[in-house]
Amino acid sequence: MNDNKDLLQRFALSDDELDAAVAEAKGSLGDQDIATRYDQSVKDFAPNALITGKVLRVVADDVMVDIGYKSEGVVPLYEFDDLEAPDAGTEIEVLMEGMDDQSGLLLLSRRRAERLRGWERIVSSHGEGDILAGTATRKIKGGLLLDVGGVAVFLPASQIDIRRVPDVATYIGRDLECKIIKIDRERMNIVVSRRKLLEERRNKLREELLETLEEGQIRKGTVKNIADFGAFLDIGGVDGLLHITDMSWGRVNHPSEVVQLEQELEVKVLRFDRERNRIALGLKQLESSPWEEIEKKYPVGSRVTGEVVNIMPYGAFVKIEDGIEGLVHISEMSWTRRVNHPSELVEIGGEVDVVVLEINKDKQEISLGMKQTEVNPWTEVEERYPVGTIIEGVVRNLTNYGAFVEIEEGIDGLLHVSDMSWTKKVSHPSDNLQKGDLVRAVVLSVDTDKRRVALGMKQLEQDPWQDEIPRRYGPGDIVAGRVTKITNFGVFVSLEDGLEGLLHISELTDKKVDTPEDVVNQGQLVDVRVLKVDSEERKIGLSMIGVPQHSHLTEEEEKAAAAEAGGGDTATEEPAADAAPAADEESAATGDEASEPEPAAAEAEASTSDEAPADEPAAADQDEDAEKQG
Repeated sequence: MNDNKDLLQRFALSDDELDAAVAEAKGSLGDQDIATRYDQSVKDFAPNALITGKVLRVVADDVMVDIGYKSEGVVPLYEFDDLEAPDAGTEIEVLMEGMDDQSGLLLLSRRRAERLRGWERIVSSHGEGDILAGTATRKIKGGLLLDVGGVAVFLPASQIDIRRVPDVATYIGRDLECKIIKIDRERMNIVVSRRKLLEERRNKLREELLETLEEGQIRKGTVKNIADFGAFLDIGGVDGLLHITDMSWGRVNHPSEVVQLEQELEVKVLRFDRERNRIALGLKQLESSPWEEIEKKYPVGSRVTGEVVNIMPYGAFVKIEDGIEGLVHISEMSWTRRVNHPSELVEIGGEVDVVVLEINKDKQEISLGMKQTEVNPWTEVEERYPVGTIIEGVVRNLTNYGAFVEIEEGIDGLLHVSDMSWTKKVSHPSDNLQKGDLVRAVVLSVDTDKRRVALGMKQLEQDPWQDEIPRRYGPGDIVAGRVTKITNFGVFVSLEDGLEGLLHISELTDKKVDTPEDVVNQGQLVDVRVLKVDSEERKIGLSMIGVPQHSHLTEEEEKAAAAEAGGGDTATEEPAADAAPAADEESAATGDEASEPEPAAAEAEASTSDEAPADEPAAADQDEDAEKQG
């Protein structure tokens, strides 16, 4: 401290020297002149006033500015965009914000001055309804801020575009033109709308477009919205629908696979409804259809390789090229295998060999077959299993009218109930067979077209009605039997296992009876006389012992007596149908249970408990093949 005082004393001027220096500086100016000039050089500024000053120097992060006030002003260095210290003497415009009480410096803002000057420039040259251009700088609550010449302008989210914008942040950094919808001078706030501007321009373009738009034109459009069923394109002020089916000749699972938002496309006008202002657009129509020369590229009978693209319960769709898909129906997948669902044989994405079966160019449909790529085993069945061949097979399935026996893999034969026994009545196949049984049978017929093989078990043995039964039972023989069934026209009597004869009501007693129950009971043992044995009709006529025989009656008289008794003249329970109903070809070929009615068996023989009188002729002769096939 003492050293400092010594220095001041060494270099201090004397009072005379100081007075001389001040006088030299004042020159001819008096004290009053100096005070006046000082007052004129120092200005008094109100807060928020715009002031022009000169840069004096840069101190650390502050720029010192002379604005002609009693003290200097300070502007933060970061308010200069280039973040470099401005040169001394540079004039800048600043806004006075206040004074720092501690330092006595004026607080100045260059940015606020620019913003205020910009605001004054905008409001002086623009009004509500005018167009402004700015850059979206940042996202705020409810919308975006646009920088318009240094002035922040608010763009609400609902006013950004004609359609709702999912994320307004995608517009940050984009230059946007908007329409002023509100100016608040007190708050220095401007609200703009891009939507209104787009709508006005859109309406103008719409009017121009609708005057010139025609079907078949090629137009440019921008994808504005994507839905599950297609995409909406703006083709110049008017929206058109590009349906998913018109995007590609190939399969499209979702429109986003083909188009993206804001993508520009060339499309074709397919339909234009002027009254409803609805426009249908097409993209695939810009290219030729792959169906145009389909018959030349894939003639019927040609073999191709394709990819399974879809599976339905009724079949599989196979793509043989982009835009060309054909259906392999479930019935065309295998010659022999019963396919319950296509997924048993194919899977999506797998490659398959197919044969073209049919083409419908108008409907753009093509029928394909998988089984046609292999040899049809049924074409060789007749050669491998000619009529009379004895086979062994496993019972694979039972139906009401017979059993399906697997001859070889994929080839089943039908063993009809009427071909199981010569003498025994078989009401249901389960009476004789069960699933999984190994049986021997003989091939009776082969129908390659209908894919049917008829089998028989009884044909493995000689027909007892041709020799054995006529030899054991002759007219006049007296035999014992048991009543097995009573009908209104007579009684069936079991003579031995599987062999029955008919005791007509007129042969029960020499007296007139109302019902057979008046004479016999079911299960009763009776002695009977054989009246006749008919090998062709497979009937045995019987009479109770002690009853006068009617053998002296003529055939016509016997029929009349039978009719009077209320029955026919056969030894069957009921007349046989002329032919059994044809079973579903597929079921008959595979042996699977089907919902078809039970075929009527050819059972008009005396070996069964039939309901016709003993002497009635058989019903119509039956086509054996038909009834055996069911």
